[in-house]
Amino acid sequence: MQMELGLAHFWTQADAVNRSVALLLFLLSVGSWTLIAGKLLAVWQARRSHGRALNAFWGAATLPEAMQVIQREDRTGILASLAVAGANAAELYKAHATRGIGGGVSASEFVTRALRNQIVESQARIESGLTFLASVGSTAPFIGLFGTVWGIYHALVGLSGATQVVLDKVAGPVGEALIMTAAGLFVAIPAVLAYNAFTRANRLTLARLDGFAHDLHALLITGLRGNPGDRLVDLAAARSAKSA
Repeated sequence: MQMELGLAHFWTQADAVNRSVALLLFLLSVGSWTLIAGKLLAVWQARRSHGRALNAFWGAATLPEAMQVIQREDRTGILASLAVAGANAAELYKAHATRGIGGGVSASEFVTRALRNQIVESQARIESGLTFLASVGSTAPFIGLFGTVWGIYHALVGLSGATQVVLDKVAGPVGEALIMTAAGLFVAIPAVLAYNAFTRANRLTLARLDGFAHDLHALLITGLRGNPGDRLVDLAAARSAKSA
């Protein structure tokens, strides 16, 4: 008589170890997909709002107006928190400089420290959860493999002492045990792909954050707006055109 095989039969015949492995893989899959969904939403918000927030910030007439605009336009709060930290550091230095406190530290250094600390906090916020995805991607295949090995061992132990071994009695349990390996790969592959994609997206976001920090530092210290390099390029082009 042909045996009924499948996931339901595997679950009913599995012992506590196999069920624990299957439950662990299920929890890892749910956790990774939940994290992937949250990260996808954050990346989408960053790509949608960061460019608009920066254009609105540099297009504002005054610094207080620019602060209000970037806090309204930046949906992620990353750029806005950096602008607030830099502005607060500049105002704090001005307030204490009149009292003679911190005379050994320049305004540029004081603002730079505040911006650097905020970038570190933003980086930790952006990269949160990536360690979990990396751990799932590296451990889930081995967890599934352990379930497969244990299932094969459990099936062979069940056949011990039999005077006649039928192929169906061996192939069925072994095939069901291989489901655990497939489940481990099903959990690990999306986690690895998501980790690589989010790492690249975070690198682009951090590069934009670092560039904004340099421009913001120039604005708070020297009053220059935008990227001074663009202005130098324009002046060099104008000079070359005049000489020609």
